[in-house]
Amino acid sequence: MPDTDTVTADPPPGAEVPRRRPALSPSRASDFKQCPLLYRFRAVDRLPEIPTKAQLRGTLVHSVLERLFSLPQADRTPPQAKDLLAPAWEDLSAERPEWIELFDQDDPEAVTSWLSSAEQLVDTYFGLEDPRRLEPEACELHVEIELGSGVLLRGYVDRLDVAPTGEIRVVDYKTGAAPREIGEAKAMFQMKFYAVVLWRLRGVVPRQLKLMYLTDGQSLAYTPDEGELVRFERTLEAIWQAILKAGKTGDFRPNPSKLCAWCDHQALCPQYGGTPPPYPGWPEPDPGEESVLDRAD
Repeated sequence: MPDTDTVTADPPPGAEVPRRRPALSPSRASDFKQCPLLYRFRAVDRLPEIPTKAQLRGTLVHSVLERLFSLPQADRTPPQAKDLLAPAWEDLSAERPEWIELFDQDDPEAVTSWLSSAEQLVDTYFGLEDPRRLEPEACELHVEIELGSGVLLRGYVDRLDVAPTGEIRVVDYKTGAAPREIGEAKAMFQMKFYAVVLWRLRGVVPRQLKLMYLTDGQSLAYTPDEGELVRFERTLEAIWQAILKAGKTGDFRPNPSKLCAWCDHQALCPQYGGTPPPYPGWPEPDPGEESVLDRAD
């Protein structure tokens, strides 16, 4: 199963959404690489997708770790982190009350058991590093840059560490298990995306890209170089040009793979006998904005 354990809240129903120019995010770029039709369903048609409890748990754990780093360094302990779980869930579910419906309303222990599974991920995190020894520059950092070619890149970095010497480390929490080759390539694609954005914003190639997998307690660290980021930047520009070309005609073709088994949109996919909705045209306001199933693990 794809490593998709995080949900990002969309604006509340009825809220005014600011109109922004089209951009490319790691999630949307990955969607297009995986299946152009999936990109269309998510970025153009904006079809709803129902989150899983695993995805909600990922969102909760990310929220807890963000709150943990807002505490004084000495207070960043396992008991303090676990104490943050319930209030963080209260805040998330208040913003999205429909998420409560994913739990059996007749089982009073359903949420409690689910929170316990999130607690285990928090325990695993403390086995990977001691947050009392760290002082990140930012958590859940929104980054955005326009490349010289005109492509606008946009995304969120889980954590940015900056050493006194100016060296940058990009950290991403994954609440699933360390993936096999395909999943690892997808995760590293996301990290290289952030590396390009930060390099162009700050003029510094990140010293390390670090993925932390909280189900099995593994971590993956990678050191990019400038030449690699130049090549990856060209890859992003090529993906965006392909998206624009498809956007003019609506020719977003399916690309069947093993990942189709976890797609919410099989009923609309020609590969499975379905018919996509009429093409609405290139979207406004913003096909680069990430949906509730993005920033996923």
